Amino acid sequence: MPRHLLSAADLDHEAATRVLDTAEELLGVAQRPIKKLPTLRGRTVVNLFFEDSTRTRISFEAAAKRLSADVINFSAKGSSVSKGESLKDTALTLQAMGADAVVIRHPASGAPHRLATNRWMSGAVVNAGDGMHEHPTQALLDAFTMRRHLGDLAGKSVTIVGDVLHSRVARSNALLLHTLGAEVTLVAPPTLLPVGVESWPVTCSYDLDDSLEKADAVMMLRVQRERMNASFFPSAREYSRRYGLDTARMNRLPDHAIVMHPGPMNRGMEITADVADSPRSVIVEQVTNGVAVRMAALYLLLGGAENEETA
Repeated sequence: MPRHLLSAADLDHEAATRVLDTAEELLGVAQRPIKKLPTLRGRTVVNLFFEDSTRTRISFEAAAKRLSADVINFSAKGSSVSKGESLKDTALTLQAMGADAVVIRHPASGAPHRLATNRWMSGAVVNAGDGMHEHPTQALLDAFTMRRHLGDLAGKSVTIVGDVLHSRVARSNALLLHTLGAEVTLVAPPTLLPVGVESWPVTCSYDLDDSLEKADAVMMLRVQRERMNASFFPSAREYSRRYGLDTARMNRLPDHAIVMHPGPMNRGMEITADVADSPRSVIVEQVTNGVAVRMAALYLLLGGAENEETA
């Protein structure tokens, strides 16, 4: 396991599998009467969020607390960042307070890398989403969910649909799923595929219907209107018609295929309400699995790996 978790590309097959296997063992903690383990007692985890978040922030907080770590939640709103404090000075403050790990979400791509490589802090840095770059723990929980339903991901076909251009989830999933041996197809309008996507380990398509019948899992991406400063498609209705997942399209999937979404969803745009709430949807399960996967990541970064190696 690397010292920091900044990118899905940092994980080779062995490291990724180790996180997933550890998460499998930790998943049962949520079903226990007392949902706590003493593993990280005395450690301090800081959730450093410069962007709004519900699932990721709460998931990391729950994960750290279930491992008995002390948790400090930092929000840019209402902090000295609103007065102009730099990322460096914020990091030095957290270091002075004895943070053992920082989970950072930032609107600027590369901010977690800067935090980790400039030696402002001695603790582990976990990327919880940086701009339009990456979101490695989301990719891990997605792979974990797929593996529980589909088994070994080697040779499985995963179709990722929608706003790939603005999606850090798509990039991290493409990298991690390739590492785990899956075949990834990106489906999007030409305007919503990023420059340089031909260098990714994926196949690209503009036609959703052509990609459904062979898919073992379909992941719908949210249309990120807040990041769009131009017209990337004619209208919401046209986008939904061409790239939305409705019941008719879902019924074309193989019987074993699952439907995923990283959330939050634009119901009625990239996915209809009946599909989101159908038995084939594992969207709520992804949230549950997210806590176990983030417990595994924090455990391996702060406790498990070093202790096992020195034992």
